[in-house]
Amino acid sequence: MNQSTLTTSARTILRLVTGFLFAAHGWQKFNEFTVAGTQASFAKMGVPAAEVAAPVVATLELVGGIALILGVLTRVFAVLLTLNMLGALVLVHAPAGVFAATGGYELVLLLATAALAVALVGAGKVSVDKVLFGRSGSKLSVLA
Repeated sequence: MNQSTLTTSARTILRLVTGFLFAAHGWQKFNEFTVAGTQASFAKMGVPAAEVAAPVVATLELVGGIALILGVLTRVFAVLLTLNMLGALVLVHAPAGVFAATGGYELVLLLATAALAVALVGAGKVSVDKVLFGRSGSKLSVLA
């Protein structure tokens, strides 16, 4: 494989896996925990405005994850998901240390980093963004 093929493959794999994990967490907040349960959990963890934050976070994770999988407005959603995870890190997980088993920040840090990497490199060739915004000379090509 040449470098271009490897780069395309790496971008696509990173975007798909990151998107899948975010979508799974958003789905979990809606279906397993429920929005009311997520609101209660956020309030217990000290998240400000938990009543508003919980449905916003659940929606962002589900819709943003699906957007990453498809490669739609990838950079926008990846930045929003990065900020979401940094908020979780600072507001909830940092005091518990590194390891997720004790409520630590390792998972949210990894998800934030993956989302940031996607935001920096963009969706790549195998994406809806490339089809919509990838024309040479397009003012929106930064989205591709």
